[in-house]
Amino acid sequence: MNGRMNAWRRLARRKGAMVGLGFVFLFVLLAVLAPWIAPHDPLATSWGAIRKAPSAAYLFGTDEIGRDVLSRVVWGARASLLAGVVSVCISLSLGVPIGMMAGYLGGWTDALISRFTDAMLACPFLILAIALAAFLGPSLTNAMIAIGISATPIFIRLTRAQVMAVKVEDYVEAARAVGNPHLRIALRHIFPNILAPVIVQATLAIAAAIIAEASLSFLGLGQQPPAPSWGSMLNTAKNYVDNAPWMAVWPGVSIFLLVLSFNLLGDGLRDALDPRHT
Repeated sequence: MNGRMNAWRRLARRKGAMVGLGFVFLFVLLAVLAPWIAPHDPLATSWGAIRKAPSAAYLFGTDEIGRDVLSRVVWGARASLLAGVVSVCISLSLGVPIGMMAGYLGGWTDALISRFTDAMLACPFLILAIALAAFLGPSLTNAMIAIGISATPIFIRLTRAQVMAVKVEDYVEAARAVGNPHLRIALRHIFPNILAPVIVQATLAIAAAIIAEASLSFLGLGQQPPAPSWGSMLNTAKNYVDNAPWMAVWPGVSIFLLVLSFNLLGDGLRDALDPRHT
């Protein structure tokens, strides 16, 4: 408990991290409360309000078929946050156990897993996600699966390195000497001590997953229209940049703020969870 309180105090002293945490909390509230916050139906069209500039009736303006941009941005936060969190959960559920197996067992198991991980890392993250999403088919669910699988090698490599460093510590050797089974040693003595860097990497990976989801939606491989998504909104807005720039500005600013917030939070967590930082 004292360790957690000390970590929170170290995090609270970092203004950038607290600003990031505040914006993340704000976007989460927008996503959860979207049905009550959005001023209009995000799918409702109005042929009398096509590409209207921001006004009192439409604070962020309207798009090419008269839909309220503000409402679509608010609802689009759901797709982005869902894609970020679910994708990283997929990566964690795959990468951490495999990485622990490689780092703890060593030998041919480590060699096999490491070569497979190196092969996946040889392909750029976004290119691999696009290829998997195209293979699975365009939908938000398939995009999350593709992003999660593509980010898994990062967690395998990180977990493996942390386990290899921790498994030679004296307390692990003592647990092994008194006859603890390997599974208990891995889960009770090693896993809690590698959790901090994994949490930091997960926070940063959420930011990367949000960008990836927006990229896939921009290419037509993520959330499918007319469902609101920041990436698909940008894809449509590119055709109207000259006469309706607000269609591109607001989803672009939303992506920028959310990704920057998770990066600031991740940097702050890295310092707060490292006992060498005071």
